[in-house]
This record gives sequence, C-alpha cells and structure tokens, in this order.
Amino acid sequence: MIRMESKSRFMKDTQILSAFQDLAPTPEPAAARPSLVFDACHVGVVLRAVLFVELVLAVGSLYAAQNSLDWIIHFSLVTGGALPATLAWLLIACSIKTLLGRLTPRLQYGAAVVLGGLAGAYGCGMLAYSGLMPQAPWVASIFSGALLSSILVAGLVMRAKGRTPADTSARLAELQSRIRPHFLFNTLNSAIALVRAEPAKAETLLEDLSDLFRHVLVDAGSTTTLADEIGLAQRYLAIEQVRFSERLRVHWSLDPDAGKATLPPLLLQPLVENAVHHGVEPSATGAEIQISTQRRGSVVVIKVTNTVPAGAGPKGQGIALRNVRDRLGLMHDVQGQFRSGLRDGVYQVRIEVPL
Repeated sequence: MIRMESKSRFMKDTQILSAFQDLAPTPEPAAARPSLVFDACHVGVVLRAVLFVELVLAVGSLYAAQNSLDWIIHFSLVTGGALPATLAWLLIACSIKTLLGRLTPRLQYGAAVVLGGLAGAYGCGMLAYSGLMPQAPWVASIFSGALLSSILVAGLVMRAKGRTPADTSARLAELQSRIRPHFLFNTLNSAIALVRAEPAKAETLLEDLSDLFRHVLVDAGSTTTLADEIGLAQRYLAIEQVRFSERLRVHWSLDPDAGKATLPPLLLQPLVENAVHHGVEPSATGAEIQISTQRRGSVVVIKVTNTVPAGAGPKGQGIALRNVRDRLGLMHDVQGQFRSGLRDGVYQVRIEVPL
C-alpha cells in the first residue's frame, strides 16, 4: 500500500550512484505580448560569457605582443578592464530582465548592444582612472563592448530558440508514454473489476485516472512546482496500486521546504512510471519504490528509487531518462544535476535543482 516512509529504510543511498522531459512552451500567438528573448540570470550563462570575453581578449592580445611575457602583461591589462565590464553587463541585464521582457525583440537586442557599449566605456574608464592606460581608447572600447555583447546575445537567443524543438520532441514522447493503450486498458479493467464489489473504490480510481489525463492533455505551461509534480505522481501510483495491490510498495519521504522548487512539467511522473514498469511489472513479488525530496540550503535533491528483479537492468529507460536530463539542462543549465545508476538490485535516479 502507499504510505509515508517509516524510520526504517529499505534502500541505502550510499550503495547507489548518488546525486527530469520538459513540456514545450506552446507557440505564442502573433498578438501575444513580447517575451524575453535572452536570459542572463543563469550561472552557466555567466561562466560562458566570462570565458568567451577572456578568449577573445587572449587572442586579440597576441596582435600587440612581441613575446610571451609581453602577451601576459597585455592580456592582464585588458582583463583588468574587460572582466568588471562583463560582470557589470551581466548584472544589469539580469536585474532589468523584467523590463526587457516588456519590449519588442528588436528593442531588446538594441538595449543589449547599447548596454555593451556602456560596459566597454566603463572598463576603459577604469583603466584610465587607475593610470594603467594613459591614452584610453574610448571609441574602440565602446565599439568592442557593443560587438561582444551582440555576439553574446546572439548566442543566448540561439540557445533559447534551440529549446523549442527539443521541448516539442520531449512533449510528444511524453504524451505517447502517458497515453499508452495498455496502461489505459489495464486501468479500465481494474475499474470494471471493482464496480460491483467495491464501487466506491472504482469511482476513486476513475477520478484519479481523469485527473491524470486532464493534467497530461491540458497545456500546463513551461514550468511547475515540485509540490504539483508530487501530487501528480501520487495520483498515478494510486491508480497502479489498484492494479498491482501488495506487489507495489511505495514509500514517501517528502520535505515541505522543497515543494517550491521549479521544474519542467511532467518531469517526476515518467520517472515513477519507469520505476513501476521496470521494477514491479516483471517481478512476481513486486518491488519497493521510494520517492524522496530534501532541501539542502539553496538546492533541492529529488530521488526516485526502486528495486529490480534479479538479473534485470534499466533497459528501456534510455529515451525517458535522456529527455529528463535534456529538459533539466535546458531549464536550469549547470545548476541542474542528473544522475542515475543500478547497484545491488536497486536503481536510483537522483536530481538536483536550485530553489
């Protein structure tokens, strides 16, 4: 039966390799209000931007260097102005993202380029004020900042656009796995078997089925919360509980402080379905499934763990797991972590997301 986890645990996480498919945002109608075309508020974006600017400066410094020592000195000099300017550009672009989101895409591009020019002037001013560059190249710095910011914005826009086809494919795969005929037929057969003997239980099962399919078929947007994902997984497992009875043994260990974490919709449920499909279905004695969430500072850790029959492995879970991993990366970039592994007859998926 489904129950909250007791103090005794049937699986040890230390024995498992420790550590989610994204619904595509539906295309906006032509008359929809403008949205943000690039987002600089990601740790991964900050790291890439700094590395990109430093790489350009390193190559550019080669033109003015006579030897290795001269290159190091020149590179260090320009970095002293360019690095603060880059961080200032990222900080301002992140802090005014709400305002930028109200502008048309062209105005957003223009604002980013103008901001880049100002950042270039800021970096040049710092060098001039410190006395390291008596003849400050103001014009060159402004145009260099504008050019670098335009290239960076183009990369961010391409990354944002690249999310759409991947999300669309993930959504199609998700819908296919959710509306599998055998799942629907088995659920309806379970309900039919209960109609006469336990009509109240049959009614509850059909209500859970209705809620599950309504959630799948209705556009849920591009993000959801972990609390909503847990609720959906609980409805799904309540349906499967009728089908498998005592063969399905579920343990919950939920941290209330983790419920506000942001996830792509329908991320947890397919992992739970994989646990049922690969752990419970092939075993005559059933399987143990554990879903746990825990807040650790600014990070939320989500684990889906299940026992598997002797000699069985995670075959057939590759597509679903790849979709989960890709969607998680698209939403949280380097801040989202995904790991999975099988050890000693226990399979675990471990996810980390920022809170």
